[in-house]
Amino acid sequence: MATVQSTTRSSDIYSSLNAGAKTGTPATSTTDETQDRFLKLLVTQLKNQDPLNPMDNAQMTSQLAQMSTVSGIERLNTTLNSLVDDMGTNQSMQAAAMIGKSVLVPGSQLTLSKGSAFAGVNLSSAADQVTLSIMDSSGKVIQTQKLGAHEAGVFNIAWDGMTDAETKAADGTYKFAVSATQGDNKVAAEALQIGTVSALVRSTSGFLLDLGALGNVDFKNVQQIL
Repeated sequence: MATVQSTTRSSDIYSSLNAGAKTGTPATSTTDETQDRFLKLLVTQLKNQDPLNPMDNAQMTSQLAQMSTVSGIERLNTTLNSLVDDMGTNQSMQAAAMIGKSVLVPGSQLTLSKGSAFAGVNLSSAADQVTLSIMDSSGKVIQTQKLGAHEAGVFNIAWDGMTDAETKAADGTYKFAVSATQGDNKVAAEALQIGTVSALVRSTSGFLLDLGALGNVDFKNVQQIL
């Protein structure tokens, strides 16, 4: 008895589905279009299969499962893209609300104005002694403060402009450094400077905050909004 030869193999379905990518078809095909192509090819395969050697249930189930996986991945990608867009919108709104506000960001600049200067410290863990050192433009230490014990995290510091020589420092820009210990062990202490947000700058990674003379700072590096 003559047999009818199958004109469409199982692998042909997936080859056809991927043909668009090989021929430069844009990757904007919707999930519905992909499913429609799959079903048409599957029906064609069933119509032209060898009646004496038809596709078994396992093979049919495998193909349907693969199609379901492809569809699920496409829906997941669509959802993730939507979430990324929403996050970008939320970040821009949050950043815009910060214009005109002062923020604490990593840095060691200390601005003395009208006899007052403010900054911050970020401790990686609790410390029983934190030490603040303030330097002039030449790098000379002009004032040292023992700030005592502090818990892990961010806290604010202030300087009244007085030096160790009990003289009043002139208004201007200074540098500061912080160190911390817990018993005999050093504790990581990050210096935080204060800047005022004057504008937003869009970058490939998101929004940057323009802090004037302090430059642009990534939104994620803001440690505290004052």
